[in-house]
Amino acid sequence: MTLTQYFTATSLDGFIATEDDSLEWLFPLGDVSDSSYPTFIAEVGALAMGSATYEWMLRNSDQVAAETGSPWPYRQPVWVFSRRTLPTIDGADVRFVRGDVGRVHEQMRAEVGAKNIWVVGGGDLAGQFYDAGLLDELIIQIGSATLGKGKPLFPRRVLSPCLRLVSVRQMGSGMVELRYEVCRVTADGA
Repeated sequence: MTLTQYFTATSLDGFIATEDDSLEWLFPLGDVSDSSYPTFIAEVGALAMGSATYEWMLRNSDQVAAETGSPWPYRQPVWVFSRRTLPTIDGADVRFVRGDVGRVHEQMRAEVGAKNIWVVGGGDLAGQFYDAGLLDELIIQIGSATLGKGKPLFPRRVLSPCLRLVSVRQMGSGMVELRYEVCRVTADGA
């Protein structure tokens, strides 16, 4: 079964990036190879990405290449949600879209087969998938840092349907990973 997953890292106080979209706070906290990321990305067939994340990838291509071996580390198709015209990346399967996430999600599902869809930044885009009833899991890596302010992890109030904690994993001395399943409320309220 294909899952739509929001996999991200956050500070202890709930920010995925600083106000100016910096992720510098994150890099000293852990090694990606010691996390669930290698297994996770192997199961991903498509990515949904916000424009701020895409632009961060462009601005930091040297750092991305140092971490991953390539300035564009994804072999999967990536749907970038943006109202603006953004530069393309040679050799990358990037599709620029706008509007309703439901329509785009249908296109993505048609291409992924049995693989999963990764909502890879930002919090508001993940919230739009949640609002549309399309988000199945949240995989949140929490780093031992606080930012005070910045880009929120998930700018939504989630009271019902609930998030059900399914696993907790310590990653070295600087991070922990929480995995939540998004519970669905049926027509009879169960």
